[in-house]
Formats: sequence, structure tokens, C-alpha cells
Amino acid sequence: MTAFNAEGLQIHMQQWRRDLHQHPETAYEEHRTSAQVAAHLRQLGLETHTGIGETGVVAVLSGQHPGTQHIGLRADMDALPLQELNNFAHTSCHPGKMHGCGHDGHTAMLLGAAQLLAENPDFAGTVYFIFQPAEEGAAGAKRMIDDGLFTRFPIQSVYGMHNWPGLAAGTFAVHSGAVMASTDAFDITLTAQGGHAAMPDTLNDPVVIAGQVITALQTIVSRNLRPVDSGVISVTQVQAGSGAYNVIPETAHLRGTIRTLHEAQRSLIQDRMHCLVEHTAQAFGAKAELHFQAGYPVTHNHAEHAQHCHTVTQQLVGADHVHWNPEPSMGAEDFAYMLQERPGAYIWIGNGLQEDSKPLHNPYYDFNDAILPLGARYWAELVRYLGALD
Repeated sequence: MTAFNAEGLQIHMQQWRRDLHQHPETAYEEHRTSAQVAAHLRQLGLETHTGIGETGVVAVLSGQHPGTQHIGLRADMDALPLQELNNFAHTSCHPGKMHGCGHDGHTAMLLGAAQLLAENPDFAGTVYFIFQPAEEGAAGAKRMIDDGLFTRFPIQSVYGMHNWPGLAAGTFAVHSGAVMASTDAFDITLTAQGGHAAMPDTLNDPVVIAGQVITALQTIVSRNLRPVDSGVISVTQVQAGSGAYNVIPETAHLRGTIRTLHEAQRSLIQDRMHCLVEHTAQAFGAKAELHFQAGYPVTHNHAEHAQHCHTVTQQLVGADHVHWNPEPSMGAEDFAYMLQERPGAYIWIGNGLQEDSKPLHNPYYDFNDAILPLGARYWAELVRYLGALD
């Protein structure tokens, strides 16, 4: 089989990537992005479907050898609602919007892989290139699934990849189980009795009660989860009162997120939160309301499919440059929904060490164009490898 020459595509992928970076579009507004993606796929002669999950794109390519594998490869396209602070030539031209997570690079790498495979379809089976909208908090993966992604296309396994700052360029990380955490948001309202700050003995201060609730919540992870398990409860907003300094408010509001790596931990934390919030408020003679907003599930790889990714990445860069089962991230990823529907795996590709790459979601972040060829080659070689499993 002929080796894929992704390096020859480097300049084109860089141009695509920087154009996308300069014109970022947030959740379900990726009209320009999806139009450009679809146009390029059609130029390659691929059967291309648009409008899946509003602005999603799926292209289909069959190899020149007979095979039964139907493989989905996914890249996310959306940007963040973030003001970019870079000043290079391809800086965002849309105020308050930025490709601060590298989805521009993910899209460019998958487009590069589509071109490599279209020009050299020396593989067995069929590949589905999935360009997904709205990963950043708006569940675009679920929207595509609800719109028939896995019923309209007979995808049997699905794979994703994310760039990873802090991981050296030219390296990969592969997990055999949990990769990214689940995330849920919560809102707590505490209602007591407000009044004059000079007379606290005649009132019931919800601010003091809020402090007790915050402290109680922090005991859940330390005293209810096993020490070897992971969980995070973060109270990120505390709102009470407005205006006068000498007024104790009637209510206090707490907001935040919880994150876990297993569904059992997720349920336990929510159960304990209900109990602690309700009874802490009652102990102080107040009322409490707790509401959860369900977020993304745990991104959990299927072990067999993760092993396939591990094999391919080792073949590409050598075993010394592939991290097997590093610590998962407590960040979240809506590719989790796809892995609930079909077996597959989600891996990380190094974007550069800390001195070379700003963190994800940082206003100075930029995708490392030097890794574009490696990412495209990984996708193409994965398709070839999986097709040969028949």
C-alpha cells in the first residue's frame, strides 16, 4: 500500500485552518464554515450531505477494495464566545468570537484526511466524514444523532480527536476507558428573611446559610466518594443582595458545576447534594430549591477500539511518543453522545508543551499548524487499518 503524503497538503490545510480561525462561528451559526467544508468535499467527488443537526455536514467515501467496515470520523467546527487577544494576520474578525479550542484545526485535519483518502482510496469499507456543529456547550453531537446521523448512515464505529496543549507536538494520548468527565450545572436558591443589617437577631440571613451550604457541598467529594474516584463540585457564582450595604437580602443564589468520570459517581453526587442542601437550609430555618441542568455524559472509550487507535498511533510516531492511559481530563466533550450510540474511541494529539502552546479556551490560544499533516495521516491510516480487519 502507498503511504499517505500529508506533508504535501500542509500548505492547503494551513490556509483552510487560518481562514476558519479568522472567521469563527459559534453554535449552530456555522453557515459559512459548513458551506466551505461541503464545497471542498464535493470538489473531491464525495457524496456530501448538509443540514444535519442544523449546520452539520456528512460526506461518504467508499474504498476501492470490498469490505464491511463502516467507519465514522468526527471533527467539531464551532468557535467559542470569547474575545481573542492575538494580533497575528489570521486573528478573528468577529468580535467576541474565537477559535480558542482548536476546532478550526480539527476541521482542517479531517478535510485533509478526506483529500488523502479520496486521492488514494486504497482501503476497504466505507468512511463517513462527520463535521459537527455546536460542541461548545450546545450538544451538537446529540442534535446530529437526533437528526438521524446513525439511522441515515450505517456507521458501525465512530472516532474523534482533540488537540491537547501540554502534550508535545508529534505525540498522541490514548485512553482505554474514561477520557473526559461528565458535566452538569446546578442552581440553588435559599430563601430566608431579610431586613436591617444592624438587627441580625431579628432576621434569618441567607448569606450565612449560603456559606454553610458551600462548605457542606465540599464534603461530598472528600467524604462520600472513594479516594481513588474523581469528582469536582465547584460553586462558581454567589449572588445575594444589591444596592445598600446595610440590607440583609431575602434570598441567596448559588450556581456551579459538577464533574465526574463515572455515571455512578454522577448520581451519588446529585443525591448527596439534594440531601445536604435541603437539610442544611432546614437546620437554619430557611427554604432551599435545587435544580440540575444535565450536561454532557462521561466520554468513555470502548477498550477494543481504543486499542486500534493505540496501534495506529504507534505505527505513525513510535511507541515512545504515544501515551497509553494517562490521567483523564475533567473537561467535558459531547462526543460522549456518539460513543453511547456506537463503539469507538476519542484520542488526543499533542499541540505543544506549555511553553509552546497556550491552554484551551485561553484568549491567546492558537492551533499548532505543524501538527496538521500528522492529524490527517492518523485519520487516513486509521481508516486503512480498520478496513483491513475484515
